[in-house]
Amino acid sequence: MSLVKAEEDLKKKGMLDRVIHLAASTATVAEAAEALGVEPGMIAKTLSFLQEEKPVLILTEGTAKIDNRKYKDTFHIKAKMIPFEEVETQVGHAPGGVCPFGINENVIVYLDESLRQFENVYPAAGDDHSAVKLTVDELEKIAGATGWVDVCK
Repeated sequence: MSLVKAEEDLKKKGMLDRVIHLAASTATVAEAAEALGVEPGMIAKTLSFLQEEKPVLILTEGTAKIDNRKYKDTFHIKAKMIPFEEVETQVGHAPGGVCPFGINENVIVYLDESLRQFENVYPAAGDDHSAVKLTVDELEKIAGATGWVDVCK
């Protein structure tokens, strides 16, 4: 169902032809990079947080780690990941396929500055066997992001 929601959203945005379906798993950054034949940093990792009970997604380059101090300075709240078993309910996609496409209406999306070092990135497309090849500029246009943040080490 998540893949269908993501693909419907990408179709509306004229990017359905960018979806890549793979036999190999793309559930982790390492698996996705290997399956796509790209460096791990090019995987647009989508992290799921709760901010005062509101779901927030932050897309980062694949090898980036959240810097808790930067996160707190940016959002004025401690970083709190959505528990694994609640991600699909909160966001609309299960872990391994979380992406900003076809998500629940109340989800806020941010892009981290770490993505800007790449021309092309590969976010998931709703499940753990898919990705979408996009330029960073295209991702910015279609992700529905509130804006850019700098919350990684």
